[in-house]
Amino acid sequence: MNNDLIIVTGATGALGSQVVQHLLRRVPAERIAVSVRDPQKVALDGVEVRKGDFTAPETLDFTGAGQVLIVSSNTLGAAALTQHRAAVDAAHAAGAGRILYTSHQGAAVDSRFAPMPDHAATEAHLASTGTPWTSLRNGFYTSTIGRLLGGALETGELVAPADGPVSWTAHADLAEATAAILTGAVFEGPTPPLTAPVALDLEAVAALVTDLTGRTVRRVVADDEEWTAGLVAHGVPPEQARLLLGMFEASRRGEFAATGPALEELIGRPASPVRDYLATILG
Repeated sequence: MNNDLIIVTGATGALGSQVVQHLLRRVPAERIAVSVRDPQKVALDGVEVRKGDFTAPETLDFTGAGQVLIVSSNTLGAAALTQHRAAVDAAHAAGAGRILYTSHQGAAVDSRFAPMPDHAATEAHLASTGTPWTSLRNGFYTSTIGRLLGGALETGELVAPADGPVSWTAHADLAEATAAILTGAVFEGPTPPLTAPVALDLEAVAALVTDLTGRTVRRVVADDEEWTAGLVAHGVPPEQARLLLGMFEASRRGEFAATGPALEELIGRPASPVRDYLATILG
């Protein structure tokens, strides 16, 4: 058994693919394997590619792994927990030395945002296995801001329900931090918040957009129910609209406001600021 082998799931996704690239800068390719639903989408010289699907536990092969990084599913509720448990159990059964899981800074059983209880339940299952584990308490992805802006540049208004500060954190920074943890920095159980050092609400985001574009964008607070009804009227399924509202309810409770130095210490540089992301998407 090669106890140095690192297996990464979700290696074709936005986070997992970047984790693999950072690992390749740190360790030889033969120390890395990926577990993906479609091996045809992976072309990495020297990296072992295994077919693995969380919804088909019999396909999950983590044989020989010193560490397994489980990138969380995009599903929710019972389906998400079933998939995560399948991956955790497969890694445990394979004798992995450590299981790592991409959780969230706001993971909590009582969160108003639906993915957060899923993360908390997965962490509880990890803790029950007896295998050493690390839960990566990642910050809220900065890329979400692009979807929240909507037509703000055209209308001059960033319309959304009341919100709170969020420590928006770039995929690239989190991927680099994850690679650092996989290759040396050991955390037992949940990590400290892996976030940017500042938290911004949407009023601050609107001010940044105004400054970058020279066009005034005003933050407008929408009524929760009116905003949700508007989404449904535009074809968003009611359950999806309610999920999105939950993100705002959670943020105004301060669930995503935590910040800390751990991410910058891991990557050895300042975290990518929201301003840089906005400058990129706004051209």
